[in-house]
Parts: sequence; C-alpha cells; structure tokens
Amino acid sequence: MALENSALQKSGQEAEELRVRVAQLEAELSRQQTAPQPGSEDSFRLLADAAPVMIWAAAPDGSYTYVNKTWLEFRGRTIEQEIGKGWWEGMHPDDRELCLATYFKCFEARQRFRMEYRLMHADGEYRWVETTGVPRQEGDVFRGFLGSAADVSQRRTAVFAPDERAVRAVYSLTERERQVLILIAEGHSTKEAALRLGISYKTADSHRSRILEKLGVHETASMVRYAIRAGLIMP
Repeated sequence: MALENSALQKSGQEAEELRVRVAQLEAELSRQQTAPQPGSEDSFRLLADAAPVMIWAAAPDGSYTYVNKTWLEFRGRTIEQEIGKGWWEGMHPDDRELCLATYFKCFEARQRFRMEYRLMHADGEYRWVETTGVPRQEGDVFRGFLGSAADVSQRRTAVFAPDERAVRAVYSLTERERQVLILIAEGHSTKEAALRLGISYKTADSHRSRILEKLGVHETASMVRYAIRAGLIMP
C-alpha cells in the first residue's frame, strides 16, 4: 500500500508539473498572437520541443500542423507521418469514433476540451493518454487549437482495476450506447451528449433508456458506477 501511495503521489506531482508547463506554452502563444515578433514561431517551437509533455497544434479544420519532439519520441514516428490525419492511425479502434466525434464537435464550438484515449506507443503497446485542447483566436479569426497530451497509464493502473462483470455488461452495449454512457458518466447532460455526438436529443435519450434497461439499473448514478467499474472513466 505504501508503494502504491508513493506511485500515486509521484503521478500527481508529475501531472501538476505538466499543467504548469502547458500553461507556460499557452501564455507564450497568447503573447505571440497579441504582439507577434520576428522569429516568435521558432521560439514557440523551441519551447514546445523542450517540454516533457506531448504538444500538438491543429488547423481550423482539425488536421494536425505540428507535434513536438516528445510526441514523436512517444509514437516512434516522423512528423510527416503524424501531421494531418496521420495521428489517427495510433488511436485504439475502440476509442477512435467517440474521441474524434468529441474532438470535431469542440472544434465546431471552439470550446476547450479534455479527454482520455489509448494511443499506440513506439513499443507497439497502447498507452492511456490524457489530452487537452484550447482554441486559438487572433481577434475574431479562429486559428485552430493548441493542445497537450500526457501518458497517464501508470495512474489508471495504480488507481483502478476494472471489474470483469461490469466490463462484460458495458461491452454488451452497442458502440453508440457506450459513447452516450461515457459522456453522461463524465457529467454531460443527455442534451450535451447529443450535441457532441451529432445526434438528436430524442435519439440520445432513447440510447440512455436502453442503457438503463440493459444494465438493469434505474438512475444515472448507477450508470456512472458501471462506467467507473468497467474502467471507461476514472473514479
């Protein structure tokens, strides 16, 4: 237990350090946008490449235009392979549809987001990463997003082991039902889930009703517990 607590403590410290570094990068980008200087883009890239966290930048259409050195080391690929839609190739097939739906809905809304998904590491194994994205504005002009991603596999493993019964129950749901379940379990309303997935409220509410029926529960709190026990979201 002492070793587990130590691992969790270290993971929390590392996460805080990463948040500080990303905040510095966001501040640097904001400074460049409000008072651009010659060579400012090179300065940003030097700062991003020195960061211990993975950094990405995307155009208004969602295609990646830049990933930093840490990202490339994690993926074991070249920048030419990762930019555009190349990074999609590394996403776990079970996570891709929901993550990309969330990603593009936030681009359309120009809304900050945070999500977790599995991304293939250079060693061929999938790792859990937590990614955040913030919109980039220059006056009234939308320039895309700047984001970061951090490997949180150790945190997920140390904190929680999925319950086999809950996993079987959750994976008896359809892919769309799991997507609705995850969003509701993360605290989104049925209306917000519908917007993120690009479906009608009526359809989302119908999915929610079927989820309750299939899991044999009667309220949202029980749905959330199932999602946690199955490892779909963090406790």
